Formats: sequence, C-alpha cells, structure tokens
Amino acid sequence: MKIYEYKVKIKLKQDLEYYQLAEKTSYYIDSILTEDNEFLLYHTGKQYKGYVHDLLYPIEDTGLYKKNKIYTMRIRMIEDRLVQYLMARLSFHETNEFQGVGGEIKIIPKKDIQRIYSITPVILKNPGLGYWKSHMTLEEFEKRLKANLFKKYKFFTGNEFDENLPLYDLIEFKNKVPVKVPYKNIDLLGDKIVLEIAQNEYAQELAYFVLGVGLLENNSRGFGFVNFKYM
Repeated sequence: MKIYEYKVKIKLKQDLEYYQLAEKTSYYIDSILTEDNEFLLYHTGKQYKGYVHDLLYPIEDTGLYKKNKIYTMRIRMIEDRLVQYLMARLSFHETNEFQGVGGEIKIIPKKDIQRIYSITPVILKNPGLGYWKSHMTLEEFEKRLKANLFKKYKFFTGNEFDENLPLYDLIEFKNKVPVKVPYKNIDLLGDKIVLEIAQNEYAQELAYFVLGVGLLENNSRGFGFVNFKYM
C-alpha cells in the first residue's frame, strides 16, 4: 500500500471566511470527479472513498482567506486510479471561488509512526442524537473509532486484523468543548485528537493507512485529516 499526498496550489478568486472552507474545498474536488462518468459514479456512490483532504493553509488567524492570495490544500489518497485522474486535471481546475495554479505529489514514506494527530476535526455521526459526549461513553467512542477503521481497511484491502490487538496506547482530546465546523446548512461537531500509536506491526499498518483515508467519518468532506510524527 502507498499513501500519496498531492499538494494543490489554489489562488482565491474572492475572499472566503473560515466557515466556508470545508464546503468549498470539497466542492473543488467534487466538481472534477463529476466530469467523468466513472468518477461520477465513484463520487455519488455510498462506498468508502479512498481519499481525505485538509482545508487551506497557511491558516489565516483572522479567519478571512484573501482574494488573489495563493494557498495549499493537501489531498491524501490510496487508490492509484484516483491519483492519476486528479493529477491530470485538478492542479489547474477552476471554480467560482478557486483557481488551481499547480501542484506536486509525493509518496509518504512508510516508517514507524509514534503518533497521529488531527488537523481537521474528527466527526462521529449520530443522526438525531447530536454530539457524542451527550449520550456515549469514551469507551463507546473508541469502539466506533476502531470499528470504522477496521471496516475501511477491509473494504480497500480485503484483509482483516485481530481487533483485540492494541491500536494505540493513549488517546488525548485537545478540545475542551466540541469543535464546531459549519458545513452547508448545519454545524458539525467534532474533536481534535492525538493517538499515541502502539508499537506492533498491526497498529503501524493501520496508522499508515489512516494517513490516506482519515479517521472516522466525512473524510471526503475535509474531516478526520491527520498528520503524524515518526519514531
């Protein structure tokens, strides 16, 4: 398995507020996928998607992302066909808000990982119930976190692990209150977390996999994107 990281350079065609970024960055990718029949079906399908992206950086402390300034969006991917498609089209793609002005790609080296940590919030969806801490224990949250990861891994590789083996030694929440991210007409509530990865082959394989698909849900919408620190 290879994890690809594609850094797309984007020039803003108008000012954008921080709360608009998740929707606009997702649409930038979506609008390319819908131009091809194969990838239109991929985009509209209910299956797991083999990519995750962050928002724009450098981060604007004021929350205002500025017209004519160039920013970077990272897209991580695990599917070769998707990599080739986006590389061929995305770096000079244009929407009402964005103008692509180039891009570069690399493969993230597979080395022992000490920790992974949220760049964009991780989202656990509970329709009708709201933020998970109002009705779930930490143990239940962790169970959902792991189950989601195991299902993704099996979907993309066909392989399974013993789910009783330790994935991480420590989970830390960096937020004291839910992280609110506006998306379309709702506010999604998530968390910024750090996982100290267990030092076994199984945990290391899954930690590397997470870099390309994200943690928990809504990854193709810009959530659950993580960075990492090697040992």
